[in-house]
Amino acid sequence: MEIVNRKAGFNYEILETIEAGIVLAGCEVKSIRAGNASIKESYARTRGGEVYLTNMHIAHYPQGNRQNPPETRERKLLLKRSEINKLIGKIEQKKLYLIPLKVYIKKNRYVKVLLGVGKSKKLYDKKEQKKQRDIVRELQREYKI
Repeated sequence: MEIVNRKAGFNYEILETIEAGIVLAGCEVKSIRAGNASIKESYARTRGGEVYLTNMHIAHYPQGNRQNPPETRERKLLLKRSEINKLIGKIEQKKLYLIPLKVYIKKNRYVKVLLGVGKSKKLYDKKEQKKQRDIVRELQREYKI
């Protein structure tokens, strides 16, 4: 099961990607396997030398117990210390953002998050990208490629 952030490529210019593990409760993993999660409005941030994924929505698992964790709590990401230091340096110096691009299950066991390091696009960049996409679409219709 893959959960993809479709707007990330449109709103941000992705410069680099990093794969990270995520700390989850058991019922959250089952809910992700069922496809009941969303990373549309989520982002990652650093705090106290650690990286956290904020605003990721994982729906309650229906067969879970009463102690289900909150749906949009902060979740810790598992990265090596050298990767964290590199990310902190890039974010603070170059004014870059950490955006979750995809959440997926690796080797049918581990839940991973693909983080993108990128900068936000300006409005005119977004309009230009939309215009280019429309031109390509019109050419494909015209020549039926």
